[in-house]
Amino acid sequence: MALNARLDHRNPLVFDTHELGRRPGALQRLNRTIDAPVDLGIQGVIGVPEGASVELDLRLESVMEGVLVTGTARASAKGECVRCLEPLEQVLTADFQEMFSYPDADDRGRPKAEPADDAEDDEDTLFLEDGLFDLEPVLRDAVVLALPMQPVCQDDCPGLCSECGARLADDPEHHHDAVDIRWAALQGLAGSLEDGEKDELSGAEPGVDEKQEK
Repeated sequence: MALNARLDHRNPLVFDTHELGRRPGALQRLNRTIDAPVDLGIQGVIGVPEGASVELDLRLESVMEGVLVTGTARASAKGECVRCLEPLEQVLTADFQEMFSYPDADDRGRPKAEPADDAEDDEDTLFLEDGLFDLEPVLRDAVVLALPMQPVCQDDCPGLCSECGARLADDPEHHHDAVDIRWAALQGLAGSLEDGEKDELSGAEPGVDEKQEK
């Protein structure tokens, strides 16, 4: 990964490591509550709403090659049950650990004699910039991994009726009388015969009713 470009120390997800210095073994613990950035989660499924509080507990440790960041993020995620489509909310706890490397040190923490010629070596590496690091990409990855891909309001949610869309949890006795398609034609034929008999009765010969009246 390329070096971060002009990190802003005022960004709540940008952290300063100058207090650690470059003394291997030095530790720093930080607690910070931030507003969730946009699209923090699995888009269209479940995530932490933009602006919601996210509590961060961080442990910064200075090592030879950079700063090892270990932490936990806690927040409330909101989404929709994939079975019954009802809104849901769940407590999110996401753990993460990431190394932020010194841009001028090799994998053994020694100063590099020359910049690396092979960009592929740095593709998956996160770097410190002037002693600062941006936690946002690490936080995003951790939250996505901690969230369910198919959230449900409860483990045994029965979902919706496949025929009428009713929420089955609201009516456990909900059902529809099943009609065997093999008898459906005969039932229709029986109905036609009944209608025919009614027509015959209504079409009786004239005078029959008159004789009965006399």
